[in-house]
Amino acid sequence: MFTSQAKDDLHAFAGDESGSKLPAKYGPWGLTGTLNSREAPPHKFSRRAIESAISADGFQLWRMKSKG
Repeated sequence: MFTSQAKDDLHAFAGDESGSKLPAKYGPWGLTGTLNSREAPPHKFSRRAIESAISADGFQLWRMKSKG
């Protein structure tokens, strides 16, 4: 899991710990954690949707809603 250092609300799941396929235009990207095969994704995200996006594109982006 990664956080964009260019856009505070933008996060990503990637297929590798280096985030090699994350979009450069939103980088640099900071590693915020890993998710093993037995862990549930945060925020009740669908593991199937995440894995499908990673398979197709190498990553999946997501945004946090602003508080307020």
